[in-house]
Amino acid sequence: MLYALAAAATKSSSSPLIIIIYVIIFGGLYFFYLRPRSRKQKAARAQARQVDVGERARTIGGIIGTIVSRSDESVTLRTASGVELDFIPSAIAGRMDPVPPSSDDDTVESDDSSHEGDDK
Repeated sequence: MLYALAAAATKSSSSPLIIIIYVIIFGGLYFFYLRPRSRKQKAARAQARQVDVGERARTIGGIIGTIVSRSDESVTLRTASGVELDFIPSAIAGRMDPVPPSSDDDTVESDDSSHEGDDK
């Protein structure tokens, strides 16, 4: 009987320690996983709201086009083929940055001095 009382006393004293461990684990999970994830989602929603009429945008489905009109209920997107599609505003993933023009600096022009072994 004395052994049972000692065991009961040991279990009750470790109970607050387990609760503290659970709180620490949940706090770490919140600060290292949940909080950064929610901030990233908020930033993505804010970026999608910043797209205006006339700008190129992409949808969450991968469609790229120019925004023709925008209201609270819908966003009309014109694709490169001229088709106009209506989307809900949350389907706009964000603005498409303009593609920088390709430069011809990658091609190297050959000089006459670079030809080694040519007999002239």
